[in-house]
Amino acid sequence: MLDKYSEQICEMLFKNFKLEGKYISLFLPIERHFEINTYCIWEKAKNFDVFVAVPKTNFQTMELKHILFENENQLELNQFGIPEPKKGRIVAADKLEYVFVPLYAADIGGHRVGYGKGFYDRLLKKCSPSCQFIGLSMFDLEPIIDDVLPTDIKLHACIMPDKIVRF
Repeated sequence: MLDKYSEQICEMLFKNFKLEGKYISLFLPIERHFEINTYCIWEKAKNFDVFVAVPKTNFQTMELKHILFENENQLELNQFGIPEPKKGRIVAADKLEYVFVPLYAADIGGHRVGYGKGFYDRLLKKCSPSCQFIGLSMFDLEPIIDDVLPTDIKLHACIMPDKIVRF
């Protein structure tokens, strides 16, 4: 089911967003968490001249930096099982035009529940005002997430296997 949903989300993404020549941030899945397989998005993006950057975590500063994803040989698993690039060209946050955000859940207002460390909220604050923040979810939206913090940044849209909701 995960592979089917991942493919459907990939198709929805490329049908509804013009990514050609754009810089995007794409998280890579933590396999043990059964996250959406975003490698299919990366594979398709290569055919559209999309510049795909993937995050690398810095647990001292609690921030993400992005590195251009050119091949899977760049990757290694960090101590939490997250595939990350070990080397490559850095892409500044303000150069990103789309950030695809991992999440556990999102609500009809565009709020999301992530992993609780604020990595993505800190990243999104550094992006340009025109950058689009898009969640990828296998599940429908919740009516409300009630523990939203003032530092939480809302999504612009959420892509699910059968629909896209724009906020």
